[in-house]
Amino acid sequence: MLPTTFGNPLWFSEDELLELKGTTLYRAAQLQKKTLQSLFDEKVKRLATKLLTLDGHPERDVKFEDFLWANSIFWSRALNIPFPRCYIFPMDSEGQDSDISSKIVNSATQTNGCGGLSNGESAKVPEYDALQDKVASAASISQGEIVWVEGLVPGIDFCNHDFKAAATWEVDGTGATTGVPFSMYLLSAGENPSLIEKEISISYGNKGNEELLYLYGFVMNDNPDDYLMVIYLTNN
Repeated sequence: MLPTTFGNPLWFSEDELLELKGTTLYRAAQLQKKTLQSLFDEKVKRLATKLLTLDGHPERDVKFEDFLWANSIFWSRALNIPFPRCYIFPMDSEGQDSDISSKIVNSATQTNGCGGLSNGESAKVPEYDALQDKVASAASISQGEIVWVEGLVPGIDFCNHDFKAAATWEVDGTGATTGVPFSMYLLSAGENPSLIEKEISISYGNKGNEELLYLYGFVMNDNPDDYLMVIYLTNN
């Protein structure tokens, strides 16, 4: 069910890209594709080839278009998701931040808010007898311990953008609604939550058409949030 083609400038032909000349989007699209090409040539292709060999498919060739497809799949559907810091940077067995987490965030004292997911336990659906402990632990996590991460959420990622969204996506921080702390769900934005055969749309935020085209590959007619970015050059 995932798309095979996209409408963002990464997939424009040379003639189509020239239609953007004179806009900030034109230069941004050129730089984005150049950056992704360098990333693919220097890191991604070698890594993908090694993984395919380990998986028993050394004959398969990974092309730049494959990388562009994966990049577009992710960034056209990603949501900014709040997670407890310990979900992203779990403590090692000695109680110290892992190497990767210590490079990214400053060391800090962890509270008991993540106790239910310590020692490498993954964020899975808890058993009923442990649910209340999970909820209590999640409720004790403060805003300072939240890390916002771009990610895909199955189901919600299929929702299209609309100014008058039919639903909003919510984060169940304590698990009181869904039974799973920090899970996500859709909440009807209308008075009648059971409309049949109506598309479920969400809002991608107050974005102008340049940003919508750059990120998602579409523009909106009569976009109330549209704006034109103008670069003013000054002499040093």
